[in-house]
Amino acid sequence: MIENIKNTIDYLSTPTISFTILTVIFPFLFPPTDWFDKISRKFGIWRIWTNPGGIVIFIITTAFFYLGFKDENFSIILNKPDNFPIIMMIYTMFFYTWYGMKKSYINDRRLERGKKPNEYNDPEDKVLVWPDLVYIEFIALLLFSVFLIVWSILVAAPLEEPANPSVTPNPSKAPWYFLGLQEMLVYFDPWLAGVLFPTFIILGMCAIPYMDINKKGDGYYSFKERRVGYFIFMYGWLALWTYLIVIGTFFRGPNWNFYGPFEWWDPHKLEVLNNVNLSEYFWVILLNQPLPSNVLLRESVGFIVTGLYLFVLPLFLAKTYLKNMLKEYGPVRYVFLMLMGLSMLALPIKMYLRWFFNLKYIVAIPEYFFNI
Repeated sequence: MIENIKNTIDYLSTPTISFTILTVIFPFLFPPTDWFDKISRKFGIWRIWTNPGGIVIFIITTAFFYLGFKDENFSIILNKPDNFPIIMMIYTMFFYTWYGMKKSYINDRRLERGKKPNEYNDPEDKVLVWPDLVYIEFIALLLFSVFLIVWSILVAAPLEEPANPSVTPNPSKAPWYFLGLQEMLVYFDPWLAGVLFPTFIILGMCAIPYMDINKKGDGYYSFKERRVGYFIFMYGWLALWTYLIVIGTFFRGPNWNFYGPFEWWDPHKLEVLNNVNLSEYFWVILLNQPLPSNVLLRESVGFIVTGLYLFVLPLFLAKTYLKNMLKEYGPVRYVFLMLMGLSMLALPIKMYLRWFFNLKYIVAIPEYFFNI
């Protein structure tokens, strides 16, 4: 029975399956439209954001890690001091996501009945930074400092033996907070995964207050009043960042091959990957022609596809489905939001292209170290 459960988890945790399941259920967990909200309520999916739902999430997560610590293979990974923050991150991520959505749903019901949100305060009832806020922050600082000191005493530092140039660790992993970027390197060139996308993430986070024109849900929890923004942000945070960190931590083993959580990390495991560029698909496979010697001609299809995606698609959407958005946000905000949104969407698109078509690069110009 237990072995069947472990085998099922190993099978479902394959990235092509687990990421697809996560992507499919995501709009029902964070409904961006009335249709998704209707389905979510019809099947009771929204109840996950209630107290019983939170308890179920906690029990399932704890049962998973309990099986892991009892398993001879998974326990080796879980017991590494380096991976302890990931376990903490998973619990805290689930808790704060559940807590925020729970309070949002409560406030949405209050607003529907014409009441004020729970976070509403009379403008005359002021709370001073000093001493009220500073005292709370100081107490939190002391408690967290005590926690870090106790942790450093009880948990050994994840230091390994001195570097040996003749022995390369396999797998060689980045620190846990960079594992999302390392996982992106499977699908993108280093200048994209390691430079451009992190820059976009930082700029996008900094720009949120300037891009947000919705005055509703400001200063209090609310999902219904800003559900599209909520859905996009949470998908980027949970599916395109936290998920990649978890995959890189628990499911990537020797030679950066994928392993199920309860699977033995066999260093001799081989996976055949026939990486093919888009130019090879077009010229060699489709037209049965050799690759042109001219770089621009060879990669012309990739440049056209990239141009259509980054430049033509935003213009088409501005004239059709997002016409009202362009009017409300203005051209500058619209262009910035489309750049950030299409860059974010490029990650799952490229992941699926790599998984199902072994597509390595849309544009491949290794002569000049430029690949997309």
